[in-house]
Amino acid sequence: MTEADAADLSAAGLVGDHHTGGGKRALTLIQGEHLPLIALFAKQDDVRPHDLRRNVVVSRINLAALRNREILLGAAIVRIAGPCAPCSRMEATLGFGGYNAMRGHGGWYAEIVRPGRIRVGDTVTLVTLGENHDPLTLGENHDPLDSTR
Repeated sequence: MTEADAADLSAAGLVGDHHTGGGKRALTLIQGEHLPLIALFAKQDDVRPHDLRRNVVVSRINLAALRNREILLGAAIVRIAGPCAPCSRMEATLGFGGYNAMRGHGGWYAEIVRPGRIRVGDTVTLVTLGENHDPLTLGENHDPLDSTR
C-alpha cells in the first residue's frame, strides 16, 4: 500500500487499489485521532494508516456521527455505511493483541455516490439532500464535536 497526495475515486472504489468491489464497502476511512490509541493498545511506538489497510485518513471529525450520511470529500461524494471490523491480519501487522487493539477503532466503510478526485487536505462537508433527494445542496462543514447531526 502506498501513500499519495491525491487519488481518484470511481464507483468501484479507490482507483489503483487491489480491492475495488464497489457497493457499500468501496472505500475505507479511519479517524487520525485513533492512530495513537491503536498504537498504545498494541504496545507500538506508532501506527501508520497504511498498516491498518484503510484508504483515507480524516481528522477532527466523528465518523460514527455520520453513519448513513453523505459527505463531500474533495470532488467525490461518499455515504458512510458502517464500521469496519478489525482485520485478522492485525495480529501479524501489530503483534500479539493487534486485533483487539483495533476493536472500536477500525474505521468506517463507505459507498461512492459520486466519483471524483480527492486530495490530502480536502475539507469534509456534510451533504444536505434537496427536495428530490438529490445531493445538490451542500451543508456547512461538519462540526466534529456536534454528535446531534
